[in-house]
Formats: sequence, structure tokens, C-alpha cells
Amino acid sequence: MPDTFVILFLTVVAPLWIIFHYVTKAKTAKGLTPEDETMLADIWESAKKMEERIHTLERILDDQSPGWRGARL
Repeated sequence: MPDTFVILFLTVVAPLWIIFHYVTKAKTAKGLTPEDETMLADIWESAKKMEERIHTLERILDDQSPGWRGARL
């Protein structure tokens, strides 16, 4: 009887256990949620706006104070 239990466990329960384990792992690591995608898009847009502002500030400083890039504080 104990041998039958071990054989049943190894042939039926253990493979199912392994399959379900990796199926649930795959579901949790599936990808970004819609909220994450929205947040990432907002961050991307904010970064682009900041980059434009920095370029604008650099152009203004280049016009008003040409040696500002080499100046030490």
C-alpha cells in the first residue's frame, strides 16, 4: 500500500503540482498592468517636456552669457 501511494504521488500529483506552480508564476510575470502602462506613458511625456525646457534654458543662457558652460561655481 505505501508503494502504491508513492507511485501515485510521483506520477499524478507531483507533475500537476509542478505544472500549476509554473502556470501561476507565468501569470504573475505576464507584463505591465494597464495602470503601469499609463503611468509609464505619463513619465515618458514628462521627461520629454523637461528635456525641451532644458534645451530652451540652455539656448537662453548661451545667448545671454556665452561662457556659462565653462564657468566654475
